[in-house]
Amino acid sequence: MTQLRSLRRRVELGLIVLAVIVTASAYGLAGLGTTASLPADLVGFLFLVLALLVAAHVAVRRLAPNADGLLLPIAGLLNGIGYVFVVRLDEDLAAPQTTWMALGVVAFVVTLFVIRRPRDLQRYRYTFLLIGIGLLLVPFIPGIGYENLGARIWARVGPITFQPGEFAKLALAVFFAGYLVERRELLAVSTFRVGPLMLPDPKHLGPLLLAWGGAIGIMVFQKELGSSLLLFTVFLVMVWVATERLSYLVLGGGLFGIGAWVAYSQFSHVASRVEAWLDPWGDAEVTRDSAYQIVQASYAMAEGGITGTGIGLGNPEKIPVVETDMIFAAIGEELGLVGATAVLICFLLLVGTGLRVAVTAEQPFEKLLAVGLSTLFGVQAFIIIGGVLRVLPLTGIALPFVAYGGSSLLANYVALALLLRVSDEVTTRQLRRLDEGQGPA
Repeated sequence: MTQLRSLRRRVELGLIVLAVIVTASAYGLAGLGTTASLPADLVGFLFLVLALLVAAHVAVRRLAPNADGLLLPIAGLLNGIGYVFVVRLDEDLAAPQTTWMALGVVAFVVTLFVIRRPRDLQRYRYTFLLIGIGLLLVPFIPGIGYENLGARIWARVGPITFQPGEFAKLALAVFFAGYLVERRELLAVSTFRVGPLMLPDPKHLGPLLLAWGGAIGIMVFQKELGSSLLLFTVFLVMVWVATERLSYLVLGGGLFGIGAWVAYSQFSHVASRVEAWLDPWGDAEVTRDSAYQIVQASYAMAEGGITGTGIGLGNPEKIPVVETDMIFAAIGEELGLVGATAVLICFLLLVGTGLRVAVTAEQPFEKLLAVGLSTLFGVQAFIIIGGVLRVLPLTGIALPFVAYGGSSLLANYVALALLLRVSDEVTTRQLRRLDEGQGPA
């Protein structure tokens, strides 16, 4: 047990150092590209990023010593590359993004310290449900919630502006895992036929219909396609893993398709997003908050080609709200297909490592929680990158760890800590069994 623990932590530290070197090099290149000189604060930036990631590493070494050694370095590399591009696009965002990075690491450490056993979260599943629903409703509270860029997903308390939905996703993922552990056997038994599909008793389909209704409600009232698709997809994947029944994916996909079609035909804001996706060049009176953004991103990606223009040598600032919605287009322009593919590989490694944790988990709640958190990372990345590449309608979801935004960064670091906690618990249990001579389960 001690040897494996030491090996994982050494690998983790080595990869963190490598991630810091890559990030600092990119920061230096950004300075050379924009001002033809190295940034004056390059050394300070290097030590700042190194200090934050080493602090997170020390927390893992002390609080989750048997956790997987890949998750933290991958997240750190994505966060570092994202910071470089955010600052390169708008220097005024350097201070707030640095603050959010530091707070994200603090949230990461606090989560590891407070939550020592993942299964303790299962006891409070209905509390997390209420928290999640409450957070989704915050943007509708007069004087607190408000609409920005066409979506009502924002809240303001004093000088602090945030997106409650980012934290609602985590709360609902915990609830989904706890609820499905409790009801998975009932949901797996098929007694009711709908055409070629065999489904459980209709009374057990309530959560599926509730999740579907909630997703459609977010799409209609918050005018946010991405969050709607994200939450419903995460729930469907977790139901499928819990029951091992493909019929849930088919039924859920059909329900979402029906709801999306009704929303498209009845609500103008949904229709405009879809039309801008299908034909962004078709309207001569294109607006800045729909197809114009997609068109500029397409030009930027094309300009980048295979190897990119070089950091600081492109013109991604021509894309509206590029530091949040379209940061992947900026990466594609200045790092080219090679750099964009590298970012995609990082997300594949992050999600794949999380799913590997889920596969090795023996406890149902731990397995479903790891699946839910990994799916959150993967689907968020797919939705926003798909929007940039016109695979999907563009939404306002932030690219995890990369895009500018405090709410997203904090929520993602908490999710990363939970995933590491599950990994540590699973590995510790397996090693203890091996030490006792029982062999793997």
